[in-house]
Amino acid sequence: MDALAQIASETTRDLETLPREAPIAMPQQSLWVARERAGTPATTAPLIRLRRLFVFVSAISLTGIAAYEMYEVLQVGGMTVLEQLVLVLFILLFAWIALSFVSAIIGFVTILFSRGGKFRIDSAGRTDLRSRTALLLPTYNENPHRVMARIQAIYESVRETGFLSNFDFFILSDTTDPAIWIAEEAALLRLRSTTGDKPLYYRHRTHNTGRKAGNIGEWVARFGGAYDHMIVLDADSLMDGETIVRLAATMERNREIGLIQTFPLLLNGNTLFARLQQFAGRVYGPLIAYGIAWWHGAESNYWGHNAIIRVQAFASEAGLPLLRGRKPFGGHVLSHDFVEAALMRRAGWAIHLAPELGGSYEECPPTLADYLTRDRRWCQGNLQHIGVLPARGLHWVSRLHLLTGIGSYVTAPLWLIFLLVGILISLQARFIPPDYFPHHASLFPQWPMQDPIRSAYVFAGTMAMLLVPKFLGWIAVIVRRNERRAIGGALFALGSTITEIVISALIAPVMMLMQSRAVAEILLGRDAGWSVQQREESGFSHARFIRRYVSPTVLGFVLGVGAYSVSTPLLVWMLPVVAGLILTIPIGWLTALPSVGRGLRAAGLLLTPEERTAPRILRRANELADEYKSLAIREPFASLIGDPSLYCAHLKMLEPPAPKAKGEVDVNLVVGLAKIAQAEDREDAIALLDTQETFALLSDISALETLLGKEPRHRMRPG
Repeated sequence: MDALAQIASETTRDLETLPREAPIAMPQQSLWVARERAGTPATTAPLIRLRRLFVFVSAISLTGIAAYEMYEVLQVGGMTVLEQLVLVLFILLFAWIALSFVSAIIGFVTILFSRGGKFRIDSAGRTDLRSRTALLLPTYNENPHRVMARIQAIYESVRETGFLSNFDFFILSDTTDPAIWIAEEAALLRLRSTTGDKPLYYRHRTHNTGRKAGNIGEWVARFGGAYDHMIVLDADSLMDGETIVRLAATMERNREIGLIQTFPLLLNGNTLFARLQQFAGRVYGPLIAYGIAWWHGAESNYWGHNAIIRVQAFASEAGLPLLRGRKPFGGHVLSHDFVEAALMRRAGWAIHLAPELGGSYEECPPTLADYLTRDRRWCQGNLQHIGVLPARGLHWVSRLHLLTGIGSYVTAPLWLIFLLVGILISLQARFIPPDYFPHHASLFPQWPMQDPIRSAYVFAGTMAMLLVPKFLGWIAVIVRRNERRAIGGALFALGSTITEIVISALIAPVMMLMQSRAVAEILLGRDAGWSVQQREESGFSHARFIRRYVSPTVLGFVLGVGAYSVSTPLLVWMLPVVAGLILTIPIGWLTALPSVGRGLRAAGLLLTPEERTAPRILRRANELADEYKSLAIREPFASLIGDPSLYCAHLKMLEPPAPKAKGEVDVNLVVGLAKIAQAEDREDAIALLDTQETFALLSDISALETLLGKEPRHRMRPG
C-alpha cells in the first residue's frame, strides 16, 4: 500500500480542504443584562403599527364573539366547575385559531391585490455585486450522495448566473457514523473533480458541541471574518442560483438588514403523507406566509435554513448562551433559530420574511412516524423557549414568535383536556342526578345543561375558521391561469383540497395525542436526544408499527364506547376524533406507502405546480443523485484501503485533535488500539471494533496508520 499511497499523496497534494482561517469574535450573549432599546429599522413597512393593531383587534373581536356564544351555550341552568373549565379552554384555543385565521385572510388579500411594502427583494442592479457570501450546508448522518447532489446542483446554478466568484461553498459535517463519514469524503472527491472551477470546502467535527447551532457557530468563529453574508441550508435544501444572487444583492443594498428568510416549498414527496404535506404547504402555506410577513415587518422570524444572514450581525449578537438547569429545559438551545433572530433584532438588525421570492425548496419526512420523530425534537426545543421569554431587551414581536412556538405544542394537551372535559360533562348530565339543594337559594334544582342549538352554531363557526383558509388557498391558486393548469384544473384542485382536509382531519387526533405525550415527557424531564432525520421512504416493520400506534387505537375504542354509552348524538359529535384514533394504524400504514402517493398523482390529485413542471434545479439534483448512487456506502476501512487517494484525502481533512484536560483519555481510542494489538491481523482487528471505536480510530492519524499498516492474511478486496 505504500507505493499506492505515495502516488495518491502526489495527486492530493494540492487538495485545499478549507480556506485560510479568518476568525471573528462571536461572544456568548446574555439574556439578562439590560440592553438599550434598539431603533426602528429603515426597512420597516409603512403603518406597521396600524397593521398590527388591525390584526390583534380582529383576532380579539372574533375571540370575544366566540367566547360570548360559548358562555351562552354553557350557562343554561348555571355553570358547573367543569363547564367553567371548558369555557376557559375554549377561549384560549379559539384565540389561537383566530390569530391564524386573520393572518390567512390578510395573506389571501395580499397575494391577490398587494404590490408589497417598503421592503422588497432586489431584482436588478446585480452587475456590480461586490460582497462575498458563504453557502453553508450542515449535515448529520445524512445520505452523502443526496447531500453532494444537492450542493452540486446549487453550485452549477450559481455558476450559471455569472457570479460564482462571489460565493464559496462549505459542507459542515457533524456525522458520527463512520461509514457515512468516509462516504461523504469519497463523494466530495468526486464532486470536486466534476466542478473544478473553484473548491468546495469540507469540514468534519469529531465533537458535535451545540449540535447544528454549534456547527454554524464554529464556522463563523473560524472563517466568518472573510465573508459579508452566509446562506444557511439544510441537508435537504435546494436554492436556485438566481434566488441566491438576488438575496446577496438585497443585503448589499439594505445594510440594516440582518437576515432574510425565504419561504421554502416542499418537493420530492412520493408517499401519501409527504404529498399531503407538500400540497398543503404549496396551497395554504403562502396565505400564512404573506399574512405574517405583512404584519411582522422587520421583526420577522428565522426558520433555521434557506435564509441569508449578515455574518457580522450574527457573530456579534447571536452567540447562544447555555440555558439554566438540566435537560430537557436547560443546556444547549435546540430550536436555535428563533432565539438567534430575537437576539439580532434586539440589537437593531432587521429580520425579514420574503414569501414573494421563489427558488427556495426543501423536503419533508416521508411518513407520519418520521414526522413525529422530528416533531418530538422540535417540541423540546420550543418548550425550552419558556426560559428565553423573559430575556431583557427583546422586541415584543420576537417574544410573540417564541410564545407562538411554545403554543404550537401546548395547544395539543389543551385540546385533549378540552375533549376529555367535554365527555365528563356529558357523563355528568347523563348519570349524575341534579342538585336539588344547591348552596345558593333557588326555587329549582341545578341541572347540568347546555343549549344544543347555539352549541351547533359555535361548532360550525369554529370549523369555518379552520376550513375557510384552506378554500381561500385553493382560490388563490386557481385564479392564476398557469398555476391552475399546473395543479390539474379548478375541479381537480378542489378534489385535492377536500382529500387533504379529510385525511388530515383523520391524522389530527393522533398528532394531538402524540404531541400531548411529548409535552408530558418533557415536563417529566425526558430528553429527546439528537436523532437522525429520515428523509427517504424505506421499508418498515409492521409489528413495530402496530406496537407504536396501538395505544391511540385503544383510546379511540374507549372514547367511542364511552360516547355511545351516553348518547348517539355525542358519538356523532365525537366521530372525527374517534375515527381518527381507531384508524391510526391503517391510516399511518397507507400514508407511508409510495404506491398510494403515486396512485393519487396518476389520478391528478394532490398535484402542485412544481410537480407538473419541476424546477430546473430540482431536475438536476435528482439526476445527480442517481449518478452518485454508484458510490455505495461501504465499510470505512475497506474504502480507505481500496482507494489510496481517498485515504490521503481523509488524512488531510482530519481536524487537529482538541486539547484534552489533564488525565483525560479517549476511552474508545484506547480500547480500539488494544484490540488492534491483540488481533492477529487487520481483518481480525476491524471485526473486533464497534462503531465508537471505529470512529475514534478514523479520527486519529497515528492510530489509523497502525491499523492499516497491520499486514492482512490475504489482500482485502475493496467493498
